[in-house]
Amino acid sequence: MLPEPQRRFAPGARLWLQFDMLWLKAFHVVFVVTWFAGLFYLPRLYVYHVATADADGRARFEVMERRLFAIMTIGALGAVAFGAAMVLAAPFYLGLGWLRVKLLLVAVLIGYHAWCYRLMRQLAAGSGRSQRWYRFFNEVPGLLLIAVVILAVVKP
Repeated sequence: MLPEPQRRFAPGARLWLQFDMLWLKAFHVVFVVTWFAGLFYLPRLYVYHVATADADGRARFEVMERRLFAIMTIGALGAVAFGAAMVLAAPFYLGLGWLRVKLLLVAVLIGYHAWCYRLMRQLAAGSGRSQRWYRFFNEVPGLLLIAVVILAVVKP
């Protein structure tokens, strides 16, 4: 017997939904990887930026940070768009607790992303925090990634 959500669709519709979901998941994962690459590396650039004493070095880091932020923002927008498309294709998943927790963690990641932008602007303005603080800040997306992957794969 099929699980409850799949019984709601005719056999042909189930096949179409599975096909669509595979494509949506594939692109969702591609954009999530892009987003996390930026979330992992941008705070590391902040560590190096703060450690740089010369003006040319700081200017170089500002350019690198802006470009990486743009790329990771494209990743974030794509990840959210394809994730939303999956929910629209199968709204019954919103009734599952693991997905609601995952969406809450995605909201936290979006907040972290916005915080990265704010920190980038502060560094460009000449203010910033200590290298040590940025090193701790850099660990946050790794912890969130672990939680999101466990929720998405294990579905506790």
